[in-house]
Amino acid sequence: MGNYNSTKAEVKNYICARTPLVVVDSPERERVERLLLEISTELDIRIGYYTDAKQVSVIGGEGTKDADNDPLSFIASYFRKNRNSTFAFGDVKRISEDNVYSREVLNILYLAKEMNCTLILITADTVWSRLSQFGMLTTLDYPDMNERTEQIETFVRTYRSRYPISLSEEDIRMAATLLRGFTEIQIDNILSTTLINNRGLAKEHLYELTGQKSRLYSSVSSIQKVNVSRELTVSGLEVLKGWLEEKKNVFFASDEALRERDLTTPKGILLCGVPGCGKSLSAKMVSKEWELPLFRFDLGTIYDKWVGESEKKMKEALRFIDNVSPCVVWVDEIEKALSVSDSGNDTGKRVLGQFLFWLQESTSRVFLVATANDITALPAELFRKGRFSEIFFIDLPTEEERKATILQYGKRSLHMSFSEEELDVLSKTAEGFSYSDIEYAIKDAAQLALREGQAAVNFELVCEKFKEIVPISRSNPEMLEKIRKWGEERAVAASERKERA
Repeated sequence: MGNYNSTKAEVKNYICARTPLVVVDSPERERVERLLLEISTELDIRIGYYTDAKQVSVIGGEGTKDADNDPLSFIASYFRKNRNSTFAFGDVKRISEDNVYSREVLNILYLAKEMNCTLILITADTVWSRLSQFGMLTTLDYPDMNERTEQIETFVRTYRSRYPISLSEEDIRMAATLLRGFTEIQIDNILSTTLINNRGLAKEHLYELTGQKSRLYSSVSSIQKVNVSRELTVSGLEVLKGWLEEKKNVFFASDEALRERDLTTPKGILLCGVPGCGKSLSAKMVSKEWELPLFRFDLGTIYDKWVGESEKKMKEALRFIDNVSPCVVWVDEIEKALSVSDSGNDTGKRVLGQFLFWLQESTSRVFLVATANDITALPAELFRKGRFSEIFFIDLPTEEERKATILQYGKRSLHMSFSEEELDVLSKTAEGFSYSDIEYAIKDAAQLALREGQAAVNFELVCEKFKEIVPISRSNPEMLEKIRKWGEERAVAASERKERA
């Protein structure tokens, strides 16, 4: 893949070398036209140009000429009359295979070679192998980080006098990262739509920039977009939160800064631990804090009874994820889908191989959050360094985390505040509870308030609801001990451990 400047340099060299054919692979015809205009000025040459709309013109020149809807005949005549000339074809079609049209293009290339001319084809389609043998292929990739930054800065300068725009340099860099994978036209359209919808543009609007990205690509049944509330709060997990805050700067660093230090963006995290302690909620937390769209990848739906279909579905899913990046991808209970590879199932092993290769080698800005309850069921290959940036163990909440969770759900669901003494009592009662246990007890009381009114709920009632819960620490202590032993030896604690229930 090439950015604007590298592609321009390649095309310029091919023209100077009088290569008979130059194929510019790009869906952005306007950017290629601008590139050719700069080349024609720097080399002081005329570049003829054909499109169906304007017919024949000169790049950067005035006036057009009708080609009688037969551009190939016109180009052939043009090369016969103008030795050492260059002509660009902007609406080339049907050149992916052997047909009458592509053979006519082939004849023109023989003529171009004889007359020392260059034919430039602008297309996003593949090129018939016999045509490609005549020249060179170069790719104009979507705008890179610097181009996107410059485009956003130009947009801000253009509209700042008419709308309130408050974007710092860091905000613009963040916006440029979020808009990776869009064309120039799409970037302008997204910025304009966001500006009009909000009657301005500020940092809090950045998340909207990628909100429509998933609509640009064909949907994949195994991947669903997850809506994340901007009001989401997560109690506890301070070590994990600190780690994510540090890695955020690396994830959003420019490609140039990463290359300078031979770094890649963080791949993601594997969260293991006690059920009901916030593993799944952490994926939403990353999405909210990093202001990235969240997609849930249901690996179990990849498997198909027909030969080859599972591998095809995995390939489509991974392509979709790469297309909608930057994003957060959440794989819940990953062991259930990937443990199939250990059962002697060849399809399962191939699918696992595809997933692991993508996890290791993908250069897209995708942050994977995978959760696992039974970590021992996962294949050993998944723990190789470079596939996950870190493995975190999430244990039952500490006393301080229990208090924070009780306050959070008490305010949100019960519309109640608790004194320090009440918090001490509730936290002691909730010793050994998971986060979901605390949530369930409080929301059980909230249902009573909904039915009978706020006056029906008080501190004593909440205490009773807590006492009714049988937490996993009492119902299955053997399993809890086994999970903890694994986490202590092989993972980083997501919270500062001050106690163990």
